[in-house]
Amino acid sequence: MKSYFTIGLLVLSNIFMTLAWYGHLKFKELKWFENAGLITIVLISWGLAFFEYCFQVPANKIGYEGNGGPFSLLQLKVIQEVITLVIFVLFSLLFFKNETLRWNHIIGFALLVLAVYFMFKK
Repeated sequence: MKSYFTIGLLVLSNIFMTLAWYGHLKFKELKWFENAGLITIVLISWGLAFFEYCFQVPANKIGYEGNGGPFSLLQLKVIQEVITLVIFVLFSLLFFKNETLRWNHIIGFALLVLAVYFMFKK
C-alpha cells in the first residue's frame, strides 16, 4: 500500500512541478498575466513549487526503505524521473498544441522504462 501511496504523491508533486516550471509559458495567453513581469512569474511559479514540495517530501519519506518504505533511494529517483516525463508529455500535448511526439521520443521513453526495470531487478 505504501508503494501506491508514494507513487500517487509523486504524481501530484510532478503535476505541480510541471505547472511551476512550464505553465507560465502559457500565461501570455491569459488576460490577467499578459503584462506580468519576470519577477511576478517567478513568484507565481515559486508558489506552485511550494505545493510540489508538499507532496514530494512526504512521498520520499513514506517510500524510502530506510523509513520502512518499499523503495531504495535510487529506485525512488528513477520512479520520480519516469513520472516527471509522463506528466510532462501529457502536459505538453494538452497545452502546447504545436509540440509533437516523435518516434525518437518514444524510443527514449522506452529506454527510461527499461531503466526502471533494471533498477528493480535483483
